[in-house]
Amino acid sequence: MERENFGSRLGFILVSAGCAIGIGNVWRFPYVAGQSGGAVFVFFYLLFLLCMGVPVLTMELAVGRASGKSAVLGYRALEKKGSKWHIHGWFCIAGCYLLMMYYTTVSGWMVSYFFKFVAGTFSAGMDTEAVGGVFGAMLASPGEMGGWMAVTVLAGFVVCSFGLRKGLERITKVMMAALLVLIVVLAVHSFLLPGAGEGVAFYLMPDLQRAGGIGMGTVITAAMNQAFFTLSLGIGAMEIFGSYMAKDHTLTGEAVRICALDTFVALMAGLIIFPACFSFGVQPDAGPSLIFVTLPNVFVNMAGGRVWGALFFLFMTFASFSTVIAVFENLLAGCIDNFGWSRQKAAVINCIFVLVASLPCVLGYNVWSSVHIIGARDVLDSEDFLVSNLLLPAGSLIYLLFCVTGWGWGFDRYLAEANTGKGVRLPGWLKHYFRFVLPALILLILIQGLLPA
Repeated sequence: MERENFGSRLGFILVSAGCAIGIGNVWRFPYVAGQSGGAVFVFFYLLFLLCMGVPVLTMELAVGRASGKSAVLGYRALEKKGSKWHIHGWFCIAGCYLLMMYYTTVSGWMVSYFFKFVAGTFSAGMDTEAVGGVFGAMLASPGEMGGWMAVTVLAGFVVCSFGLRKGLERITKVMMAALLVLIVVLAVHSFLLPGAGEGVAFYLMPDLQRAGGIGMGTVITAAMNQAFFTLSLGIGAMEIFGSYMAKDHTLTGEAVRICALDTFVALMAGLIIFPACFSFGVQPDAGPSLIFVTLPNVFVNMAGGRVWGALFFLFMTFASFSTVIAVFENLLAGCIDNFGWSRQKAAVINCIFVLVASLPCVLGYNVWSSVHIIGARDVLDSEDFLVSNLLLPAGSLIYLLFCVTGWGWGFDRYLAEANTGKGVRLPGWLKHYFRFVLPALILLILIQGLLPA
């Protein structure tokens, strides 16, 4: 069976960026930036994105492009005979399944809130308790949460069943174009609110006093973590798109473009959130409470808030669904490559599996609310802990060691693949940085993530 490839370079960049752009861009980045001294945090974030995110992204893409295969067979094609690097490919597949076991539920929340704003569930003048009550009622209803999760899963696999070009690439191009338009419209609207300037200054002006208040070491560590986790590296989610790439352009240039789009969305999210929150005297929070309690509370007190709330959650739906279909494509490609299934068979079997595997997360907020798996964490937080704190950093470290050590593919072969095509090239003198400094930074993130808070 001939392997599909992207119809255009733009399609590759938008699909890859769509995979990276997700919920974390909106419910974590702005809050951490504001808390950590605004532009001080942004400076370190961009620095670590260039010296950590871009290199590891080129490595995942290089393994995919050089092999033309998904994770397991990609390693097999490039590893030395008798070595076992391909075992990590199975962990990549497991990581993608685990990620979708909770991400589909959260993506369903976005769709639910979009329809709630359209239908008028949130009305002008609602108090904070009533707004928070809507979120609480949704979490308490396994039927509502399970229904929207199922809509997300079914829609995702229907898109992917049409193939790479006709399904994933075509739909992602439309969604990403709409997402970028929506985010600009929402940011301009926030800019025009009374008192918005104070929010913008809090978010993007450098504030060494605020950064010093929580400790410069904490700011730098937070920036490193955000830069690393924003791209979802380490579970083969990006590697698969490398396998569909042409060799016309260098991987460094493409990685920088993907990171630039991801960062643009993260920065613009803050320009939506902070001016709006400051304008209405609301303290922005992090995590689900920001998206589902704080911001709806702002929208219901805003002129035309029903429309602005609907547009915001449409933007969030596109941001989360672009990640869902990108990871679903990875799951389908893994089944097609490893088991020889047709795309339609892989879509049906994976759809059924993900629907069932996502139920514990849905039930974890109601029927199984007393269940705690890892420490005091509920089902969703336990699944997220395994993906974010273990599989992503450990997987990135394995990709890195595979690409830069003699035990794996080797630095020279990786560099030749990364520099194939037109565009920005990686210099060979980075070899020692890639072999000694970068592994130490990723190991630091891994250890830090596994230590008790």
